[in-house]
Amino acid sequence: MAIRIALQTEDFDLGKVHARLRDNPRCGALVTFTGLVRDLAEGGLKGLTLEHYPGMTEKALHQIAEDACTRWPIGELEIVHRVGRLGPNEQIVLVAVSSSHRGDAFAAAEFVMDYLKTRAPFWKKEHTVNGDHWVEARGSDDQAASRWRPINETDH
Repeated sequence: MAIRIALQTEDFDLGKVHARLRDNPRCGALVTFTGLVRDLAEGGLKGLTLEHYPGMTEKALHQIAEDACTRWPIGELEIVHRVGRLGPNEQIVLVAVSSSHRGDAFAAAEFVMDYLKTRAPFWKKEHTVNGDHWVEARGSDDQAASRWRPINETDH
């Protein structure tokens, strides 16, 4: 099992990540998710800025990846997250998971994204035609993450 984490300002190449992760003959599934900057301001978004705490953010991403690897039999897991100023429709995040079976790869990728949205120390400021504002955490993200019970919790 291999974990790769990258925080970067430059764009990433999905093809290169995909090629690297598919080079494992024991893995029969490779799931990728790419998050994009979307315009929720309905035509008014000029861009956004993603801020983070160096060191703390990498540690949090590694912990999320390790938690996923504890829950599912993963061959490789890669998280690439951009920081800095981004424009509409630019790539923000890539989660790529390889596993022997598709169900494990899909579940692990969903888990990682749910936890990235709720547990990783990133702050997002939107720049719109009406001014700049910090984006608040969404209850729907917390609800999505709540479906992943702690691994040591038993059924009753």
